[in-house]
Amino acid sequence: MENISAQITQVAPLEHYILLSAVLFSLGVLGVLIRRNVIVMFMSIELMLNACNLLLAAFSAFHSSAAGQVFVFFIMIVAAAEVAVGLAIIVMLYRNIHSIDINELSKLKW
Repeated sequence: MENISAQITQVAPLEHYILLSAVLFSLGVLGVLIRRNVIVMFMSIELMLNACNLLLAAFSAFHSSAAGQVFVFFIMIVAAAEVAVGLAIIVMLYRNIHSIDINELSKLKW
């Protein structure tokens, strides 16, 4: 197990993983803040979760510990549940208001 983590850190330094993770997380935040499409917002949230997963896996490999990989596994489970529930909500919204624009949700007020 140590040989694999040593090979990973030799391929690219830890700083590259941190930079890539920061860029991916920033793109996800921009996607949530700028876009008004619910599906794009969910994809941006998934991008942020994957940026965190990449960072946890990189630190786990750098420190030769499996703790980060365990956290990645649980984050992937939560992300899968979020996608299932989120897509069900989007389908119900589309059935009610025939749009997936976040600004159209004001039609759902009582």
